[in-house]
Amino acid sequence: MAITRTDLAELAVFAAVARHQSFSKAALELGVSASALSHSLKGLETRLGVRLLNRSTRAVVPTDAGQRLLTQLLPTLSHLESALGELARHSDEPVGRLKISAPRGAIDELLAPVLIDYMVRYPRMQVEVVEQELMPRLIEDGYDAALFYGDLLPKEMIGVPLGPPQRYLVVASPAYLAEHGTPQHPRELTRHACIGYRLTPSHHYRWAFAGEEGAMLEIEVTGPLTTSTPALYLGAAEAGLGLAYCLEEEVSRQLAEGTLVSVLEPWCPTFVGFSLFYPSRHQLGNGLRALIDMLKGHYQPR
Repeated sequence: MAITRTDLAELAVFAAVARHQSFSKAALELGVSASALSHSLKGLETRLGVRLLNRSTRAVVPTDAGQRLLTQLLPTLSHLESALGELARHSDEPVGRLKISAPRGAIDELLAPVLIDYMVRYPRMQVEVVEQELMPRLIEDGYDAALFYGDLLPKEMIGVPLGPPQRYLVVASPAYLAEHGTPQHPRELTRHACIGYRLTPSHHYRWAFAGEEGAMLEIEVTGPLTTSTPALYLGAAEAGLGLAYCLEEEVSRQLAEGTLVSVLEPWCPTFVGFSLFYPSRHQLGNGLRALIDMLKGHYQPR
């Protein structure tokens, strides 16, 4: 015999009335009227062809058949209540998949220290991290979020700032500067070979500098190489192929060793550090929300 939703509801009504031996007390527990319970129970008895309760003005007592049913029914209802309670406790636990894009620096500095703890805490999540230096098309390429430079917030994206501000420097090898001279103003870069930086397949980044009275000065540069890979633009600069525009922390070793020299420092700007971007028109799922909370708790000041 197949059990319907009506059967389940009426069996729960029978169990409540039989336990309390009272329609009124069962009605208070279930939040319905006593007459509704009486009508429901009559329907169950009619379909089963068995009287389950003996009713009198003084009490409502299970019949022998009703008592046998109640003995088998109570453990089942208890298991159902436990299962529903367990489901409710875990209803907010993240479950599903996340696909995140980030450059190597953001993975090493920001994501790696948090992601392992995230996976341990939320074992029902599956996360794919794609290392790439270019900013992806989140929606078109199937990403849930991307870690990228905070000053380059794409349209229709929400950004969560993470980590400290970052300073950009212009660097070159001593040999290049000895041969071509040291630029004294950002506009002089148009006369130099510069290693180009590309943010997306269609976006060639103009080097940004702090101009007068807080204005931003952007310079379109040209040179022998365009890339988004730090190992390439730093390597090219060390080889004397031109000047490179990079994060200060990326070039700290080369500056300390003297293989590269910083120029134009009075104009070199400080920008917002990495941010986590996600589409503003998409509903924020539990998995991404939990990751954002962990990243913010780890990096943002309380």
